Amino acid sequence: MDDPKVPPLVDTETVAAEAPVSQLVARPPRARWTRAPFLVWAFGLWGVLIVLAAALAPVLPLAAPDLPDYAVIAALPSAEHLLGTDEYGRDILSRLIWGAQASLQVGFVAVLLGLTVGLVLGMLAGYYRGWVDTVISVLVDVVLAFPALIFIIVLVAVRGPSKEILVIGLGVVMVPTFTRLARANTLVWSKRDFVAAATVLGSRRSRTLFREIFPNVLPSLMAYAFTVVAVVMVAEGSLSFLGFGIQPPESSWGNMIAGGRAYLYNAPWIVGFPAAALLLTVLSFNFFGDYLRGRRAGRTEVTL
Repeated sequence: MDDPKVPPLVDTETVAAEAPVSQLVARPPRARWTRAPFLVWAFGLWGVLIVLAAALAPVLPLAAPDLPDYAVIAALPSAEHLLGTDEYGRDILSRLIWGAQASLQVGFVAVLLGLTVGLVLGMLAGYYRGWVDTVISVLVDVVLAFPALIFIIVLVAVRGPSKEILVIGLGVVMVPTFTRLARANTLVWSKRDFVAAATVLGSRRSRTLFREIFPNVLPSLMAYAFTVVAVVMVAEGSLSFLGFGIQPPESSWGNMIAGGRAYLYNAPWIVGFPAAALLLTVLSFNFFGDYLRGRRAGRTEVTL
């Protein structure tokens, strides 16, 4: 008769086949985030409202963002135009929400492009090392050596200004950062005991890379990605302000600020509202990225 106090034997091969070995290894407790909870909730609420407004822009009862009304040029906020009108009489609230959609699309898609490419390249470089690491590192150094602003300006000059070109240019600029971060984290996690255990159990190198290392590298990059979204949104606004980004009449926060700079003293709300929206949204993503990094403090990984 079996002794109920003695635990049953575990078939190691079956466990290794059904679940990653990393799930069997104890991890240090998560550290608490030190920011004020009020700021987290306040900026988090703002970020949620901006994302929802941008997603629901086509169905919201908004005025046409590109329809001028020369009878109310640079009008003060009123019941008809809650945030006033711009230099062509267009409703600022409508253009602000549609501009949020454009800015968020550029930010998220460009970061997703850079994250995907950088994650794959960094994991390959950090795990296989040797000539693979050398080739990828040289490519990353070449991209880093080229000024990002000049690269995007040249790309726009060759292909013409558009949202797609802006996404590609900003995504390529973000690849080296994600590649280096993924490589550093892969070097750290590849030395852990559960990776060695998976190798001893006969796991193929490709399976070990994407089953054991990938789930541990991805969260660190995702936490950093939200901070990069904020950086990309500022870059998009700057490029649109300079005329190399999203072009009028399509609205973005950058070209809204650029269009209203001539009215800065007479109608400061034309610049003030999109500038404030950009500032608060960037702070929101920065706070959320800091929160995610704080949640992962104490783990054996590399962060920026």
